[in-house]
Amino acid sequence: MCPCPTGSRSKVVLLCGVAGSGKTTYAKRLEASGYTRLSIDEHIWQHAGRYGIDYEPQEYERLQGEAETALRERLVRLVTDGRDVVVDFSFWQRARRDQYKSLVERAGGTWRLIYLKVNADEVRRRLKERAGRFDANAAFPITDQVLEQYLAGFEEPDGEGEEVIDQDSYRAV
Repeated sequence: MCPCPTGSRSKVVLLCGVAGSGKTTYAKRLEASGYTRLSIDEHIWQHAGRYGIDYEPQEYERLQGEAETALRERLVRLVTDGRDVVVDFSFWQRARRDQYKSLVERAGGTWRLIYLKVNADEVRRRLKERAGRFDANAAFPITDQVLEQYLAGFEEPDGEGEEVIDQDSYRAV
């Protein structure tokens, strides 16, 4: 039974995909419809500033860990309060996705795992476009080398209750 004051269960959307797959765009649409959006990039941008300008590159990993800890705590509070949430992370590892699903369930919410699938060439195009912007999504520069590491290490969801949105054909699969 959900401990939510209204008696309704919080819905949490966990977005999954590599950098440039459209997670933030999707999350902002949900945010506009009433969801609270949680984003590590936004948290770092708001609290520490710009990579290599406001803080040294070697600080990024520490800042990322602090941001995730803060956002996990906020996620639990929001779910306990019966709020709907969209988690705008990459969730590139199955183990991390499983941790968050369990966290949501223990807090009394329900989850949806949405995998935004997109081909590598489109990701490269989007990231080049994004690099010219001045916002939280451009807070951490993604070089070709970093992107190749992301693509090689990404664990595609399979049999995890995921909903796949094929960004190449713009249809749900």
